[in-house]
Amino acid sequence: MSLTDPIANTLTLIRNAGRAHHESVDVPSFKMAKSIVEILKQDGYIENYRLSEDGKQGLIRVYLRYHNNEPVIANLKRVSRPGFRVYAKKDKIPYVLRGRGLAIISTPTGVLNDKQARELRVGGEVICYVW
Repeated sequence: MSLTDPIANTLTLIRNAGRAHHESVDVPSFKMAKSIVEILKQDGYIENYRLSEDGKQGLIRVYLRYHNNEPVIANLKRVSRPGFRVYAKKDKIPYVLRGRGLAIISTPTGVLNDKQARELRVGGEVICYVW
């Protein structure tokens, strides 16, 4: 089975696992998914993650974080899609919930969160919002 948008699939798996109060979720491993999960870990939205090889594509096991029995990730929203790409210039990087959320941006220097992109003064494709 081929997916037309593997990033949206990854975000949906994480969002649904949090809403179902699962301890962890396995998502297919690819370069962008690894970058997104690393940013989520750095910013405290997930506990940890572990890469595992299964002889094919590989898997990323994401350990979810909860606060007062509620998932820390309230929502993940895919912004740029295969049929509608959304780009932000260095001066127009979006704020999510007035800075309380997180935007993940694919830039020429790599995949960064919105704060890092503002500090480095680089723009790029807005992948998703997290809050």
